[in-house]
Amino acid sequence: MLPAPVVPYIRMADYAVRTPWQTGERRLLDYLLIYFQEGACTVTISGVAYDVPAGHFCLIQPNELHTLQGRSNTITPFVHFDMFYHPRREESFVTHSFTTDIRHLMHLAQPRLNDIPGITVPSIFLPHDTPTFREQMLKMIGTWQQGDVIGQLQSQHYAFGLILALIQQFSSIPPAYRHRPDALNWVTAYCSFHLAEPLYVADLANRANLSQSHFNALFRQRFGTSPHQYVMRLRIQRAQELLQHPHHSLSQIADLCGFADVHHFTKAFKQLTTLTPGKYRAHMQSPDQ
Repeated sequence: MLPAPVVPYIRMADYAVRTPWQTGERRLLDYLLIYFQEGACTVTISGVAYDVPAGHFCLIQPNELHTLQGRSNTITPFVHFDMFYHPRREESFVTHSFTTDIRHLMHLAQPRLNDIPGITVPSIFLPHDTPTFREQMLKMIGTWQQGDVIGQLQSQHYAFGLILALIQQFSSIPPAYRHRPDALNWVTAYCSFHLAEPLYVADLANRANLSQSHFNALFRQRFGTSPHQYVMRLRIQRAQELLQHPHHSLSQIADLCGFADVHHFTKAFKQLTTLTPGKYRAHMQSPDQ
């Protein structure tokens, strides 16, 4: 059981291109995720020093005493973020170097992932799907730096995907639980967050640590339909919401809902609603509605 709802809140993010550098000891109230893209770096956490190879990631959890050192020119994209919902999150902050005593600030500190039974995230790690994880992290930083509401929502979307990937990779969920229909409760949220992207049954089955055939059977038990039909229904429901706003073109809606093009979107929409997207929009905007 997680200690609070997972609601990412990004506090600081940057691509960090630097000459040799070093931080002083400190403890954090939030999480720090670093991607070591280029250069020679050493991370010391709780007295243990790690020489981090390029291409690896580091997760520093709240209240871990640590220092960071770039021993050469480096590129180290990073993000400070809350993982779990906290009503006072805007009062929290990124601590400075040499902030080692945060006992008086613990009311603002995030719960630690590694304090949750069954979850152990190593300080230095390689994700199962490193290219996707890296791409999502870089997109998260870029969208957060836009500084507008849409950018913040997009960055939270990417952060949620990263958190999900971490928990799935580094949690020891009992096999018996994975084979119950309610073990797929994450599917709706995950698919909703990724509607604009291709969603393959093989990838979903892999995330559930199940064979594709077993995943399909369990999915039908849980949702009463096939994964393809379920995702299509989510796409159409999202399209129906967007069609109520006239500033979205059909091409934009098709793209946002994960359709290959307007023709594919129109055909799928009509199959499920009996109306074309244009007629549905006109109907919803009719004065009688």
